[in-house]
Amino acid sequence: MNETNVNETLPPKTCSIDRLVTKEAEVSKVLAGQKTACRRNGRYADIGETMDLQGTSFTVTNVYQQALGELTPEHAKQEGHETVDEYRDSILAMHPGMPWLPQMKVWVHEFTKAE
Repeated sequence: MNETNVNETLPPKTCSIDRLVTKEAEVSKVLAGQKTACRRNGRYADIGETMDLQGTSFTVTNVYQQALGELTPEHAKQEGHETVDEYRDSILAMHPGMPWLPQMKVWVHEFTKAE
């Protein structure tokens, strides 16, 4: 299962949306339109929720679970990286000691600039 039906009930959030994108390099990618999704270990946002990054608002358009082994080059591009390997290396550099297991599930938060 790759994407959650919008009408399906999501489990409670494990963190708040203001913690979704926090690293300066990642914020810059979002503001430049190079990053349109964020994968996290927990669920940080509801569909329709808005986050503010340096005065610009972004609306969460989809939230679903995905296994790391399901990542495609397009998913890596959503994250602001050229390849899955580049994305994986970036995540592992941010989280030393974290295993990269194909079956490990993460929460995908897709977003667009608010109108």
